[in-house]
Amino acid sequence: MFTRIVLLGPPGSGKGTQTERLCTEFGFAHISTGDLLREAVRTGTPLGIKAKRFMDAGDLVPDELVIELVKLKLAKCPRGFVLDGFPRTLEQAKALQKICMIDAAINLEVNEEEIVGRMINRRSCRNCGAVYNLEFNPPKKGGVCDKCGGELYQRSDDVEETVRARMKVYKERTLPLISFYGSRGILLNIEARGGIDEVYRKIMEKIRSS
Repeated sequence: MFTRIVLLGPPGSGKGTQTERLCTEFGFAHISTGDLLREAVRTGTPLGIKAKRFMDAGDLVPDELVIELVKLKLAKCPRGFVLDGFPRTLEQAKALQKICMIDAAINLEVNEEEIVGRMINRRSCRNCGAVYNLEFNPPKKGGVCDKCGGELYQRSDDVEETVRARMKVYKERTLPLISFYGSRGILLNIEARGGIDEVYRKIMEKIRSS
């Protein structure tokens, strides 16, 4: 069984949802660089203090800070992990290889038009951050979070114009990762169309046959 996994895919492809499923079933750590950065800033760690300067200015946090945060987290994950949202660039992927060897890179393939449809149907909880999709994973009660009862809203970056701009950046910066992991023989391409359960089934079938 793979225990060190990178999950790739464009915005809205379901990386976070599928990562949670894998981590719940196998006891892996769910590592999100966004969560790591927010936690480091909240707790005021030395890395968090450095990252906050860039975040407050609206700039991207430099690779070296993100990589150091990931390195510290990986050292605490003896049972395995799934990386969600990292690496995002070829440079980050090469740096990750120096920290540890990745067993599998799962690439969720979804075409742009479907991504746009998914993103404009996405809703997030203002209170706990839970994410829903009005088509594939709707809340039990419209506009209300199942987990905490908080208000659901549409993020400003989930409108069509912004989604297409994010897709452009993804193609330019992240698609080279597919070639990087493919050349190492650890890339697992998954057609990520359909519901959450169907996509998860495809992931497990691919893992078991690899």
